[in-house]
Amino acid sequence: QVQLVESGGGLVQTGGSLRLSCAAAGRTFRGYAMGWFRQAPGKARDIVAAISWIRGTTYYADSVRGRFTISRDDAKNTVFLQMNSLKPEDTAVYSCAAGGSFGTVVRGTLDYWGQGTQVTVSS
Repeated sequence: QVQLVESGGGLVQTGGSLRLSCAAAGRTFRGYAMGWFRQAPGKARDIVAAISWIRGTTYYADSVRGRFTISRDDAKNTVFLQMNSLKPEDTAVYSCAAGGSFGTVVRGTLDYWGQGTQVTVSS
């Protein structure tokens, strides 16, 4: 069982930056692809970014490409999401998740989820 705990959310002004962290407990997430997802009120949950286990291959949603960066530190069992140039439409609950392969993570088939952290971008 992998337990994922997100941190780093908060309130930021338009154009600001936040860095989200997702720490794994219970067991290592080595071997898992990791992803960040977000859900705004009244909307479906969408993938934001994903990173593979071996090569560190990354995927970004069109809406965040060039502004967000996903990375992982397997020695610390932590995955990060650096968010720059934030916009009000980035406001959502951000959750990290782990899946068996990069492809399944990108498609939204995940094995483990964190509880999420709120990101609010004020205009």
